Amino acid sequence: MTPEVVMQIGRQAVEMTLLMAGPLLLAALAIGLIVSVFQAATQINEQTLSFIPKLVGMFLILLLAGPWMLEIMVDYVRRLFENIPLLIG
Repeated sequence: MTPEVVMQIGRQAVEMTLLMAGPLLLAALAIGLIVSVFQAATQINEQTLSFIPKLVGMFLILLLAGPWMLEIMVDYVRRLFENIPLLIG
């Protein structure tokens, strides 16, 4: 296994991590921003107010993007397993 192959596998792993976490993190960011604007407008300074909307939003995003995320992850793992003989030899 050459250093280039190791770097390529590591790069693909980081890309997969970003693809899997991206939609959930963006949803949490957007919901957090909306709740923060609402809290600033109403002067409600409750720290736990943003937890439930973020939880619900991330659950909805997971329901919507879950099949796509699973398909991408299964494809990545399948390619990784198929390349094991090439990596060893």
